[in-house]
This record gives sequence, structure tokens and C-alpha cells, in this order.
Amino acid sequence: MVHLLAIWFLVVAFAGAGLVNAIGTTGTRSEFARWGYPRWWGIVTGALEILSAVLIALPVSRIVGVALAAAIIAAAVFTVLRHRDYAHLAPLSVFVTLIAVDAISS
Repeated sequence: MVHLLAIWFLVVAFAGAGLVNAIGTTGTRSEFARWGYPRWWGIVTGALEILSAVLIALPVSRIVGVALAAAIIAAAVFTVLRHRDYAHLAPLSVFVTLIAVDAISS
């Protein structure tokens, strides 16, 4: 049961984050630029997050989706630590926890 909940929370979380990044509000684009990424990088990030949500939702590709999700979050954690933008660590810790629960309960 916990595993199934973790899977669907991951799907919803990555789909939601992907939409926010892909739509790219002014604030989101500014943050990517402040971190040294091009302003359009949010679209790429959002597309990868949505792709990971789809892959996680499908049992046949779940492992690949979780691996992609873990890589995305690792890059995000590295970015916020490198730029000492610690306010972003709380939401990222939710993603890390969900990925860990999924990995442990698989």
C-alpha cells in the first residue's frame, strides 16, 4: 500500500513540477537564469519531469522513470546547494523522500 501511494505521489509531484517549470512563470525563468541556466531551461526541465511522471506511472517503465526522477532531483539539489539557495531544499526533500520510499519498498 505504501509503495503504491509513493508511486502515485511521485507521478503527481513530477507532473505538477513539470507543468510549473514548462509553463515558466517570470519567477521560474528568473531563478533558472540566476542559477546560470538559460531562461528556456525550465522548459527542458519541465519536459523531463513530465516524462519521468509518465514513465513512473507505467509499470513496464517505472524503474527508468524513477532513475530519471532521481537524476533530476540530484541535479536540483546540487544546484541549490551550489548557489546556497537553501529555501528550495524543503520541497526537494519531499521528492527525495518519495523516491527513497519507492526504492525501498520495491
